[in-house]
Amino acid sequence: MKIMAVCGAGLGSSFMMEMNIKKVLKKLNITAEVEHSDLGSVTPDLADVFVMGKDIAYSANLPESKVIVINNLIDLNEVEEKIKEFFNQQ
Repeated sequence: MKIMAVCGAGLGSSFMMEMNIKKVLKKLNITAEVEHSDLGSVTPDLADVFVMGKDIAYSANLPESKVIVINNLIDLNEVEEKIKEFFNQQ
């Protein structure tokens, strides 16, 4: 499983999300590869799931089933909830 954290520029917020996703995965005992990128560089084949803020999700040309939309990028509880929800659907 590969997870890609995505933000507009591929720097600060996506890196922060990557770190938060790794914390959540460790807590949930889920093994996955996590990376971060900018929105302009992502294509559907780069990852199994893409995590991004709601501000850019509408402009991502990715299948809806592969996108986890986060309302508050620094809210670990929300990240955990959305990651759990995604893995429970798998």
